[in-house]
Amino acid sequence: MIETITAVNQAVNQFIWGVPAMVCIIGVGLLLSVRTGFLQIRKFPYAIKITIGRMFRKKDASDGAMTPFQAVCTALAGTVGTGNIAGVAGAIAIGGPGAVFWMWCSALLGMCTKFAEVTLAVHYRERSEAGEWSHGSHVLH
Repeated sequence: MIETITAVNQAVNQFIWGVPAMVCIIGVGLLLSVRTGFLQIRKFPYAIKITIGRMFRKKDASDGAMTPFQAVCTALAGTVGTGNIAGVAGAIAIGGPGAVFWMWCSALLGMCTKFAEVTLAVHYRERSEAGEWSHGSHVLH
C-alpha cells in the first residue's frame, strides 16, 4: 500500500513540478510583466524611495492600523519565509552558482505576479460589520 502511495505521489510531483509548471510560472510572470509595461522595473526606484524613506520617519499608526513599513515587513515575512532561504541554498548546492542568475530572472517576473495578486486582493476587499477591512480571498471560494 505504501509503495502505491509513494508511486502516485512521485508521478504527481513529476507532473506538477516538471517543465509544464515552470513554463506556466515563468509564462504568467512574463505575460503580466508585458501587460503592465514591466512595472516592476519602471517603479522600482519609487518603491525603494517610499519604503526606505518612510522607514526613517517616526510616524505611528493611528488606532491600531499598520504603518506602511510594518505592512511591507509583514508582506515580506509572509512571502519570503524560511522555505525560500533554504531553497536558495539547496539550488546553489545542486545547480551551482548559475542557479542564482535564474532565480533572479524568475524573481523579477515574480514581482509582477505578486503585484497582480495584491492588487486583486485590495480590489476585492470589503468592510466588515465592525467597519474593518476584510481581505478579498472570498472571491476564490
